[in-house]
Amino acid sequence: MSMEFAAWNSMYSAMHAQEERRPFSRATVRRIAGFARPHRRTLGLFLVTSIAGAVLAVATPVLAGRVVTAIVDGSRPRTVIVLAALIAAIAVAEAALGVLNRWLSAGIGEGLILDLRTAVFDHVQRMPIAFFTRTRTGALVSRLNNDVIGAQRAFSDTLSGVVGNLVALLLTLVVMISLSWQITLLALVLLPVFVLPARRMGSRLARLEREAAHHNAVMGSRMTERFSAPGATLIKLFGRPADESAQFARRAQRVRDIGLRTAMVQWVFVTALTLVSALALALVYGLGGYYALRGELEPGAVVALALLLTRLYAPLTSLASARVEVMSALVSFERVFEILDLEPLIVERPDARPLPAGPVSVEFDHVHFAYPSADAVSLASLEEVAVLDERENGEVLHDVSLRAEPGQMIALVGSSGAGKSTIAQLIPRLYDVGSGAIRLSGVDVRDLTADSLRETIGMVTQDDHLFHDTVRANLLLARPEATEAELWDVLGRARLADLVTQLPDGLDTVVGERGYRLSGGERQRLTIARLLLARPRVVILDEATAHLDSTSEAAVQEALGEALAGRTALVIAHRLSTVRSADVILVIEAGRIVERGSHPELIAAGGRYAELYRTQFEQRDPAVEVPLQPAPALAGAE
Repeated sequence: MSMEFAAWNSMYSAMHAQEERRPFSRATVRRIAGFARPHRRTLGLFLVTSIAGAVLAVATPVLAGRVVTAIVDGSRPRTVIVLAALIAAIAVAEAALGVLNRWLSAGIGEGLILDLRTAVFDHVQRMPIAFFTRTRTGALVSRLNNDVIGAQRAFSDTLSGVVGNLVALLLTLVVMISLSWQITLLALVLLPVFVLPARRMGSRLARLEREAAHHNAVMGSRMTERFSAPGATLIKLFGRPADESAQFARRAQRVRDIGLRTAMVQWVFVTALTLVSALALALVYGLGGYYALRGELEPGAVVALALLLTRLYAPLTSLASARVEVMSALVSFERVFEILDLEPLIVERPDARPLPAGPVSVEFDHVHFAYPSADAVSLASLEEVAVLDERENGEVLHDVSLRAEPGQMIALVGSSGAGKSTIAQLIPRLYDVGSGAIRLSGVDVRDLTADSLRETIGMVTQDDHLFHDTVRANLLLARPEATEAELWDVLGRARLADLVTQLPDGLDTVVGERGYRLSGGERQRLTIARLLLARPRVVILDEATAHLDSTSEAAVQEALGEALAGRTALVIAHRLSTVRSADVILVIEAGRIVERGSHPELIAAGGRYAELYRTQFEQRDPAVEVPLQPAPALAGAE
């Protein structure tokens, strides 16, 4: 490695090191050691090969010097040939060690990435919905990518670099001092000429790089928003393409200007160091030649010292920036550990049990609930804010009690924001109650296994979310072992089989991001088909037809009738006419049940429900409303 290249590495490390400085934490180091423990044998062999490589790197200049001395002294040709063979053997050994070292380094690094990513991914999957409602997805993905890779470099690059460079530095100093302490001292005096400019220039370039990274991040977020199907539609309808293009171009031009400035500063810096390295070598040859001519130094020693000079500056400049690299790696590890230290609010009890087979009743027993505070479920860095919102969330459900008997349909109606969806989300434990209890067939949901809850409860929301995958993959999310015949059966029951048959690849047709290649009614019916495939014993419908036209709603209502057949159901509806056939209708206002009864009873009572119903029918034609009614119980319904 040349001297200027070593200084460039030092500058590069300073540029890309993170600015954060945190106190040295032994707890962090212990946790890092815990992740490294499965790789300890490979790590040990990796360090041994790094040390061996450093020893061989110092041996080559010494042997080269002896070749020169042997030639000058007129030694036998055999001596020169043996020395040349040794140099060749060392070169082969260095190459082999380099390949082995790289293989070990890649194995450790990639293994660590696998362990960290898997740990973070599995942990994030256990986080409550409140975590995802507050967190920026991009910031979370960055932890799984950038910070995990930054942590991996601590093992694959920094650790081996520190050990190898330390050994190489000590050996080089010992050999150089043994050859000429005067030239060695001169080399050490010139060291600041290499290290200090690299560090100073690195800090300056780091500011430019961070600005460029900021602009790139903003452009990335802008493209992500505007290149999605909903974003592109919004821009075409209401956006100003010329303004959008101008704003994007301004940032892109600034990134270009920074790139040009950075490239020129780097080139000037490296060119200057090339000149300095040439001057340093000239001094070594000059002083070494002077001593050689006076008989105080062998000619071969001059050549050895010149070659060793590069082996001295390379580890010195690398070690000078080692602290920055280590601290940067620690920051990456701590950012990963921040995620792992967030405790999931919804946890499965050690003695959790499955729900017994058979029809299921749903009971709310004096339930009170408030959404968790920000500090309980999130991090400021994941929300990309300076500090988290420290305000306590007020209670949104107050003393809610209800009971749905097996096979019964309960409807929840009321104003927007009254708490209807919150009630629905508590049943599958997307959140936990603050006080009171929710029971399925008399068993508290907190005492049930997560698998049992997933198998028992099926939910369709107005969001009708689909993954950017095939129709088949979106269906099999409910039951991976389902057969082809079962897939077509649920598609038929969801009134979707004819459509899927006509798609280019049938079940293997990709539905697009969020299912945007399908219409709203088709997306909704596909989510209902997925629900039918899951065969839950409790069905929750949260505004499942809120945004559909009358024709699509009629088809969806037929599919929902199939989904409700023979099952306990909780239905949230904005259109009151769709739930007139419900066994019990609950009117929710401000987190409380203010009325309950059948449709005729509530109309006769003349209360809030009657007011809502009258208001809706003044605005709508009752003839287009389709009441939601369970289909006759199917033979296979559970």
